[in-house]
Amino acid sequence: MTSDVLLKHYLKTLRLPLFLSEYPQLARQCAEEKASYEDFLLRLAEREVAERERNAVKRRIREACFPAEKELADFDFTVLPNLNKQKILQLSMGEYIAKRENVVFLGPPGVGKTHLGIALGREACRRGSRVRYFTATGLATAYREARDQREVGRLDAFVKNRDLIIIDELGYVPLGESGAEHLFGFISNCYERTSVMVTSNLPFAEWNQIFADERLAGALIDRLTHRVHIFDIQGDSYRLKTRLRAPVGDPDGEDDSPDRGEEG
Repeated sequence: MTSDVLLKHYLKTLRLPLFLSEYPQLARQCAEEKASYEDFLLRLAEREVAERERNAVKRRIREACFPAEKELADFDFTVLPNLNKQKILQLSMGEYIAKRENVVFLGPPGVGKTHLGIALGREACRRGSRVRYFTATGLATAYREARDQREVGRLDAFVKNRDLIIIDELGYVPLGESGAEHLFGFISNCYERTSVMVTSNLPFAEWNQIFADERLAGALIDRLTHRVHIFDIQGDSYRLKTRLRAPVGDPDGEDDSPDRGEEG
């Protein structure tokens, strides 16, 4: 067996795919530059590490189950002058997750709450955090099914292994008594061990409409706001404004996000 064949075999065994694909060309390049063996190995290792990190980010984003691709770079902060852009960008650094702090976006439909939630979640994935996105109704359903199948322990273990849980659209659809209880139990399990990000169209004073129990709503708000960053986003629905400007039959503006450039 030649040394070249043996080297390829070893690289496959060690699961170093980028080493395998890059070393011939890089070896020639280093030879032309009269680079040292150490420099050759360093360059290969750097490329392997970078490729693994890219794949890890892709995997974390995929596992987060985001419903759409939304980025902060595409968010047009100019349509919401009262929104603290600097604080949003600061959150994108992810320090709130390390501190187990929560984030709440409040405001009417169409002002970009979902966009911000997804964008911050994707940034968290890029910085190594494990994230999971749910709608409020989807999470309540998942918790109910876990209880029916006696798998609540597995769901709780899942929460422990996430760094950030995003709960979108809280308040848009009534949860019912059991759904509210399930959601309360879930958020209680996250308390001080997993960061929670919530978007809601209702102010805190009206959350008793969601949970149908003022005491339950109060207890949940107390846990959620213990250490929290709250954004009360006020403004006209960007989707509605876009829809009113669009020709009849134009489907544009269906997204809860003031995307940059769509203002025309």
